[in-house]
Amino acid sequence: MHRRRRTALVLTAAIAAAAPLLTACGNDAHAGAAAVVGGQRITVAQLESRVDEVRRAQRAAVPDESQYQQVLASTSSLTRDTLHNMVLDRVLHRAAQDAGITVSRKEVEQMRAGLEQQAGGAKGLQTAWLQKYGIAPARLDDNLRLQLEAQKLAGRLGTDTSQPAFWKALSTASQELHIDLNPRYGTWDVQKSSRVDARTPWVREVTTSGGQPVTA
Repeated sequence: MHRRRRTALVLTAAIAAAAPLLTACGNDAHAGAAAVVGGQRITVAQLESRVDEVRRAQRAAVPDESQYQQVLASTSSLTRDTLHNMVLDRVLHRAAQDAGITVSRKEVEQMRAGLEQQAGGAKGLQTAWLQKYGIAPARLDDNLRLQLEAQKLAGRLGTDTSQPAFWKALSTASQELHIDLNPRYGTWDVQKSSRVDARTPWVREVTTSGGQPVTA
């Protein structure tokens, strides 16, 4: 996986955007599930809810209609990217658990306080995370916890999050979790701990001019 994408997905776990809809014209063996990770389902409803959180936050942050449409147009892969990040979050958490790593509430609060100081306040941090990484304000603490897990895991391994040793640990966790993606969202590359697009003739993305998904 491209280094820039790896770093962004691990340290931010999301990509800002609006939501397209993936529609299928055939039977789906994963009906109702976007992915199964460690025997636990990430449902399509959960995925759509997460995407909607970002969309609502984006809408509130960008009241100008033309600018909002530009945001939608420039980030049309949010649904698939969000699923990637939801799965990767679980992979990272498993890898941290395997290494005996824990993150306390106090550590999250301390990290947030430092970032808020850099961003000029709580609102500034929320806006920055939303615009740069697609993290809705309600998910900010969860994201910071994952960042701390990633940092601690890298430290335990004597490396950083861009190096092969770190990604090998995530690969091991991916294998342990037996990740199974709904084919409409691609497949999971265990070695790279990354979602891979699987283009099929019966899957297409459709978004209306108003940013609302439509079925076909």
